Amino acid sequence: MPHPPFPMHVSVTEAREMLSALLPALGTETVPVAQALGRTLAADLEARVSHPSATESALDGIAARETDTLSASAETPVRLRIAGESRAGVPFDGTVGAGECVRIYTGAPLPAGVDAICPVEELQDDGPEHVLLRRPAFPGDVRPEGGDFRAGEVVMRAGLRLSAPRVALAAALGHARVPVRRRMRVALLSTGDEVIEPGLPLKPGQVYDSNRVGLSAMLQESGCEVIELGHAPDSPASLQAALGAAGGANVLLTSGGVSMGRYDFMRDLLVEHGSVSFWKVRMRPGGPAILGGWNGLPVFGLPGNPVSSLVVFHVIVRPALTGQPVQSLKLRAATPFRGLKDKTAFWRGVIREGEVGDYGAQGSGILRSLSDADALVIVPEGGAVEVGEVVDVVLL
Repeated sequence: MPHPPFPMHVSVTEAREMLSALLPALGTETVPVAQALGRTLAADLEARVSHPSATESALDGIAARETDTLSASAETPVRLRIAGESRAGVPFDGTVGAGECVRIYTGAPLPAGVDAICPVEELQDDGPEHVLLRRPAFPGDVRPEGGDFRAGEVVMRAGLRLSAPRVALAAALGHARVPVRRRMRVALLSTGDEVIEPGLPLKPGQVYDSNRVGLSAMLQESGCEVIELGHAPDSPASLQAALGAAGGANVLLTSGGVSMGRYDFMRDLLVEHGSVSFWKVRMRPGGPAILGGWNGLPVFGLPGNPVSSLVVFHVIVRPALTGQPVQSLKLRAATPFRGLKDKTAFWRGVIREGEVGDYGAQGSGILRSLSDADALVIVPEGGAVEVGEVVDVVLL
């Protein structure tokens, strides 16, 4: 293909930015907080209440005045009178005087007049109305009102992806419903004469359709709505029919048919009858990826090799779909990692004792490596990593 009218061999960053530019701006909607898992927060969330809503105990035990208990030890316990009890939802109604205490339970409000807790393990009953403390009561076991967050405080910022802990936090802030970005609607198509549905008998040369299953799972993890287009064989007519079934999607994601082969018809269709924004990315694995359009619909073509397909999704497609940057961290290399002259390498690595080492088998058809590895080790173009050097890694 001499002198193509579109960019060739773009960088990973350029590929991500070009895909992002083709995606539509999504509106927002409000959903029940219990249904917000995986969604992206569309507005800041303020706390409608303080948490804890009152000063409370972090332990089961007794609540007392610290000054009344300073001399307590196993040899010389301090004796206090029990004035009552405080439990979650049923606080002690009154003020605790000098030489008194109340039985208290985790999460129960601290009564007026006391400022410290002695755990139940350090107590000994001394009749029905008194208790012996074998150690002092500590103020550190008191949770102050608003110690987690205070009413009116902005606790969660727009753009956060709502993980399970964040959904729980939104509920604790007092929000029954939360504003989120609308889901990106992604049509998903796998291609190739050799690809068949998992579970069917394999004939020589055939492979199970792991790409579509894996990509569908990654799209769901990314909070997208998946439109399953199934599988299309290697023929222009079949591919055109499948492309025509992607109506209503915001973007079409395909796997296979985008490399240099005679039967890579997805590439040919985009070049000859659609549009192409770029073809090929300077990365390994995943170089043959293509971005284009079909009747106004953005199309991102992933390579057919399973590792290539999933790695490209991980570092290019997911960030573009979610608006969330690739999350990386720095680790020291336990083994060397080779560099490539004109490509960014994403080698599979294993993390042990705070260091990352080479997984070993790096072939783009070895899907097991993505399952067993912990991270993708990023080696920039023209670089190499020696033992002991600090590298950027993307957790898998």
